[in-house]
Amino acid sequence: MTSSITLPYVATSIAIMARFIFMYLLYKNKSTNLYSLTFCLLSICSSAMWLHYSITINDMTLIFRSSTEITLLSLSSLYIIHNKLIE
Repeated sequence: MTSSITLPYVATSIAIMARFIFMYLLYKNKSTNLYSLTFCLLSICSSAMWLHYSITINDMTLIFRSSTEITLLSLSSLYIIHNKLIE
């Protein structure tokens, strides 16, 4: 029973940490990579769908995860676009 309660929080924490690592690598490499931008945009679409679903079922863990991912991926996308413009 305990693992079914903690598992969503652990999964959410891992997903958010992965986004921060991705953001760090973008910053470190001053990324202008079109594939990274495409990944961000597709992931934003996916997270938006998960957000809609999680609001429908009223799952706060998924709402938090999806909202955080949309925010972090949007920042990453803007950073990549900024780098492309000043290139």
